[in-house]
Amino acid sequence: MKDAAGFDTDVLIVGAGPVGLTLAMNLAQRGLRATLIEMRSRGQPPEPKCNHVSARSMEIFRRLGVASALRAAGLPDDYPHDVSYRTTTTGREITRIRIPGRADRFTDRSGPDGWWPTPEPPHRVNQRYLEPILVEHAAAMPGIQLLNRTRVDSFVQDADGVTVQAAPLDGDQPLKLRARFMAGCDGGRSMVRRGIGARLVGDDVIQRVQSSFIRAPDLISRMQAPPAWGLFSFNPRRSGVLYAIDGRELWLVHNYLRDDEADFESVDRDWALRTILGVGPDFEYQLLSKEDWYGRRLVADRFREQRAYLCGDAAHLWVPYAGYGMNAGIADADNLAWHLAGVLEGWAGPAALDAYVRERQPITEQVSRFAMDHAHAMAKRRRAVPEGLEADSPEGERLRAEVGRDLHELNVQQYCCAGLNFGYYYDQSPVIAYDGEAAPGYSMGAFTPSTVPGCRVPHLWLANGRSLYDALGPAFTLLRTDPGAPVQALLGAARERGIPLAVVDLPASGLPPEYRHPLLMARQDAHVVWRGTAPGPQACALLMEQLRGGKPAELDHPAVADHFGR
Repeated sequence: MKDAAGFDTDVLIVGAGPVGLTLAMNLAQRGLRATLIEMRSRGQPPEPKCNHVSARSMEIFRRLGVASALRAAGLPDDYPHDVSYRTTTTGREITRIRIPGRADRFTDRSGPDGWWPTPEPPHRVNQRYLEPILVEHAAAMPGIQLLNRTRVDSFVQDADGVTVQAAPLDGDQPLKLRARFMAGCDGGRSMVRRGIGARLVGDDVIQRVQSSFIRAPDLISRMQAPPAWGLFSFNPRRSGVLYAIDGRELWLVHNYLRDDEADFESVDRDWALRTILGVGPDFEYQLLSKEDWYGRRLVADRFREQRAYLCGDAAHLWVPYAGYGMNAGIADADNLAWHLAGVLEGWAGPAALDAYVRERQPITEQVSRFAMDHAHAMAKRRRAVPEGLEADSPEGERLRAEVGRDLHELNVQQYCCAGLNFGYYYDQSPVIAYDGEAAPGYSMGAFTPSTVPGCRVPHLWLANGRSLYDALGPAFTLLRTDPGAPVQALLGAARERGIPLAVVDLPASGLPPEYRHPLLMARQDAHVVWRGTAPGPQACALLMEQLRGGKPAELDHPAVADHFGR
């Protein structure tokens, strides 16, 4: 139904996969309207692609009220989420990265991600189970409209909104929809990306993977080592990886093609599967689908054109190491939803519309290079598997121990990637008040907690046992380490601009050492936007003007420069 201004929806989202659904749910939770257009039928299972939901994504789903349902899905309670490296799936184990399964996820802190500073550890669940839960959760939220079996044919932008022409795929009349904003969450072949004139740039092919979705109920009984979520086969004949989909009989098998294997059919699929699994001709399996894919490192040269934005695979494609294809898209959607909501709710200014690009595009460039470098490192090791690795001899034992140490050290950083979860920061945003201190660097697997503006506010548990992140408000939250620090001027400046600003007093003792300032302001996604001592009324007004994305000319005032070190 059109509103008084003639808009059918606030944000029209092309693509109802996990990224588009995350964007829609974020908007609907704030009372805004979102329309999702998806060519698949509702209930049609997605391809068995992503198998990992990161801690940051689980935190987003926690805020949206769907984390518990997602954590209950996927592998059985007692099935280990470990990553095992073996000579073959049924052969000798070389090393194992231990990651607790669902039953022990919140109590077992012995593994390499057991110390993580988050209320929501990561979860291993395939997209086949993840996406239907998100669909049903979204469909139950007021404000979300799902248009399945519908294709977007074209769109035209003007100063006030976007007009979209869409066609139902089952023969109904064409649709004409009017939205204030539009988001392309429509994957690697994005029509929205083409429509805004953006193109993918980078490395077109880094890796070719012959991937097979199979049913093999007899496989676990043939394993020498205990089962795991990820099972790598490492031998001179053929290296690959098997991912457990249901922990019983469904598996996704990746066969990494070699440099001289030109295409997906250049290697006999059945032979490769049996070699990776380590089984003979008597082993029975059912090939459910071919899921062959290219590993790329491509990032769109623009993420926005006027009122149309790109998220997820529409904006970036890379080798899916660390599970960060879908998870980066979920982070895109969460970020974009917050900026758009501020504009739609009336408290954010024009710079907020630029902030999504200024924040997310540099991060996707960084993550894409982490993934590419890791892909190259693993390819190098697959090309150099020692001939005696499988030998039943002291030399074989020595080689397996040596290779195991190397594989564990290299891969624990991608499967327990603390840096990608908690280390990235926004250092180019127009709506963050920087103070001259540089954010600490991070790698795929390591990071340094920090309250430098743009960083993720370090997690802690409040005195009532509540996660700090659960206490963050929908716009900004003022965190007070000194209960006597005056906040009325900041609250007044926010109130005058209609900006929601909550106040949370932090525990008087036991604070992490990064909390060095009496006041710190974070937004809903837990990124720090300002820290300092209590500013005067004029500086407060100008600070809130910057954080809301106000006019640049107002931000050059001497009061701002004096107080915030510019």
